[in-house]
Amino acid sequence: MEGKFIQFFSLICLCLFPAISTLEANDVKANKGCIEIERKALIKFKEGLTDPSHFLSSWTGDNCCSWKGISCSNETGHVVKIELQNYECFNDAGNYYGSNQKTSCLGGQISTSLLDLKYLDHLDLSLNSFQIPIPEFLGSLGMLSYLNLSLAAFTGMIPQHLGNLSNLRYLDLSSDSSLQSNDLYWLSSLTSLEYLKMGSVNLSLASTHWLQVLNLIPSLSEVHLVSCELQNLPQSLHTVNFTSLSVLELTGNRFKSPIPRWFSNLSTLVQLDLTMSEITGDVSAVIGDLTTCCKNSLEELILAGNQISGHIPHSLGLLKKLKFLELFLNFISGPIPETVGNLTNLEVLDLSYNQMNGSLPESIKMLTKLASLDLLQNSWQGILSENQLQSLGKLEYFTISSSNKSFTINVSYNWVPPFSLKDIEINDCLLGPKFPAWLKTQKQLSTVILTNVGISEVISDWLWGLSQLTWCDLSNNQITGSFLPSLEYPSPALQKSTFNRSKSSFTSWHKLYNLNLAGNLLSGPIPANIGQVLASVSMLNLSWNFLDGRMPSSIGRMRNLISLDLSNNQLSGRILDNSRHLKKLLVLDLSANHLSGTVPGSIFLLPELQKLKLNDNHLSGDLSNYQINNASFLELLDLGGNRFAGKIPKWLGRSPLALFELRLRANRFSGSIPEEVCNLIYLHILDIAANYLSGSIPACLGQLTHMQIVLPFVPISPISAFKDIAEMDLVVKGRQMRYGKTLELVNILDLSSNNLSGEIPKEITRLLALGTLNLSRNQLTANIPEEIGNLSLLETLDLSHNHLSGPIPRSMTAMTFLNYMNLSYNNLSGQIPSTNQFQTFNDPSIYEGNAGLCGVPLPTKCDAVNAGDAEDKGRMKDHSVEEDGEDSTKLEFYISMVLGFIFGFWGVFGSLYVYKPWRQG
Repeated sequence: MEGKFIQFFSLICLCLFPAISTLEANDVKANKGCIEIERKALIKFKEGLTDPSHFLSSWTGDNCCSWKGISCSNETGHVVKIELQNYECFNDAGNYYGSNQKTSCLGGQISTSLLDLKYLDHLDLSLNSFQIPIPEFLGSLGMLSYLNLSLAAFTGMIPQHLGNLSNLRYLDLSSDSSLQSNDLYWLSSLTSLEYLKMGSVNLSLASTHWLQVLNLIPSLSEVHLVSCELQNLPQSLHTVNFTSLSVLELTGNRFKSPIPRWFSNLSTLVQLDLTMSEITGDVSAVIGDLTTCCKNSLEELILAGNQISGHIPHSLGLLKKLKFLELFLNFISGPIPETVGNLTNLEVLDLSYNQMNGSLPESIKMLTKLASLDLLQNSWQGILSENQLQSLGKLEYFTISSSNKSFTINVSYNWVPPFSLKDIEINDCLLGPKFPAWLKTQKQLSTVILTNVGISEVISDWLWGLSQLTWCDLSNNQITGSFLPSLEYPSPALQKSTFNRSKSSFTSWHKLYNLNLAGNLLSGPIPANIGQVLASVSMLNLSWNFLDGRMPSSIGRMRNLISLDLSNNQLSGRILDNSRHLKKLLVLDLSANHLSGTVPGSIFLLPELQKLKLNDNHLSGDLSNYQINNASFLELLDLGGNRFAGKIPKWLGRSPLALFELRLRANRFSGSIPEEVCNLIYLHILDIAANYLSGSIPACLGQLTHMQIVLPFVPISPISAFKDIAEMDLVVKGRQMRYGKTLELVNILDLSSNNLSGEIPKEITRLLALGTLNLSRNQLTANIPEEIGNLSLLETLDLSHNHLSGPIPRSMTAMTFLNYMNLSYNNLSGQIPSTNQFQTFNDPSIYEGNAGLCGVPLPTKCDAVNAGDAEDKGRMKDHSVEEDGEDSTKLEFYISMVLGFIFGFWGVFGSLYVYKPWRQG
């Protein structure tokens, strides 16, 4: 009986065991919330972190599965996911770049207690600020399939231990350029990896093998290696194992090679992005290879910002699944092929900033899904008709310009477009003489740019009714009438008129950021209430019109202004004295008007001001007692062509100022040149000509470092949201020239037309980058410094109308860039040099007024004996100068070249950002 009872009891236990196990598991989840050892591991992990914003404030109590960012398995209760991606940290400016000003970022140390989470599958610590190396022990989390450490300020070398994560399918190590890896062979152990992203990780020392490593991971579906300093794109692969690759993004590298032919084996490719990677070659070959491999799969082809040339082939039409085609910023020429009409899935077509020409194909009307059509900066010809646009019902962004100005947009006056545009930009095409009536129907416009399109009527009232408008540029037309007549308050008799309704709609223009009406025929005064109605405007340009009257005081209350340009009008009266509210102002240009009186001191106290142009007015006063803001960022100051008197203010040389361009030309300044000017080491333009200055030239001008550094040419990006490039009128090669985009490349020292005396200080010959030296029309004496030949980059030299004596230094024959020289009306003597550049100076007038000079091109022949003696003495002196100064001069030159390269390198990288609204999100 006892045996039977034992058997019965055992049977009952066996039946109840699964239920008891289930109850225990449920108890883990319901009562404790998670496994205790894992809860303790998470608590220890938290204790090692810094959490100033209490991001992990929910990490209390027993139920760790309910803590923020923690997920547990429904079956086992084990922690399987930690997701601490911190968008609040990302939104705090600078935090993800390692800033010490942290308000929302997690940081600190990552505890090895995470190793107790044996079943952890997903770890995301992205968008934080740890500022430590990636912990090696993360490579021991053997169950991980997802690891995201992007933009979390990790530093140093990527640990090769991550290669132990054999289950990893997703890996994102994108950084802020603080991570690097010299050896990527550890990646080849991640045989299950499908997604790899390493944006801005320095892989320069892995350039030789990166591709071979990735080729060993056939499971890869997406590869994103953006701005990784890769310099080698192998042109051949023995075997191509990318059997699953759908996305290949290699943007911002430095390959300097064509797209390799093995790309034609990437049969599963959906997206190819090689933007700004210095890709070369023929666009026809590129598209030909891609049609071979992936005409049935490729959806995005992005090759923008490279050095690709040639004509787009007709085979483009075979890529019928293409949705994005972006080839902007290349050297592609020829027309758009008619076969583009076969790309019926195309949503974005961007061919801007190339060298394309011809008319737009009729087949463009077949692109019924097109949302963005960007054809700026090419040489289009012919006519764009409404028939070509009639089927583009989804078009939102449309831009076009023609450098040869032979493109016409021809639609009927009553045409109603099928689309609703958000942005339109048309430059250098024929669109006028009237505002396009069809634009009235485009109620969602936020950007309207119609420059140099031949519009010659008053501004249409419907334009002011666009409540979404943020950017309006109508510059360089022949728009007439008074400035924004709808701004004026109507008389009582017109309270119910259409005019008043126009004014009312205009007041809803509260989103406007930029208004540019420069280069038109606008006349009359600026409305008194402009500051109220345009309160949202940050960039206002009304230059090169015929506006008159005084500056309205309400401008001083436009608190959002960062750029104000009223230059080249007929404004009169005084400059406003209420500019203290313009605390965001970067650029103020009131030049070439009829403004008079003194300059308000409040202007020099504007905290953000970078460029101030008040030249060519009737301004007066003594500036020496003005105060300058202690945090001044002033880079350009042009007060030329006024009536300022007194001494050049010494505050110009005080430490806060980082002036690059200083022009005080054609005023009434007197006294000596203050040595404080020598503190402006960033100056590359110093023009204080045509004043009443006296005394000697300060030898310390040779310390102007920026004129010693030979800077390489850094082209300004053709795509820029801020196009207000300061212009300056300078006297070069004997005539006045206007510099704009190339102003940063000009190096000028102009002290001419004063009453300066003494000798030319030899220290000036240290300014190796100097392009123009003008000391003419002074009272200078003694010899021309023998070391002047050190100025090997000098193009313009004018020493005329002084009292200089002695021979023309033989060292000047080394100035091979010199193409304008004037030594007339001095007391120079001896033979004129006859080698190198001097052979091109055939105009005798540049030597006249020097009775002692002889030789070609003057009619006075040199006495052979005297000429020979003079030449021997000259050689001896030259030899001495060469031995004493050549080594130091060369050293300075090479140092300046290295510094110039560094500045130029960062200048290029700072200008590469391209904003494309349709690529967001």
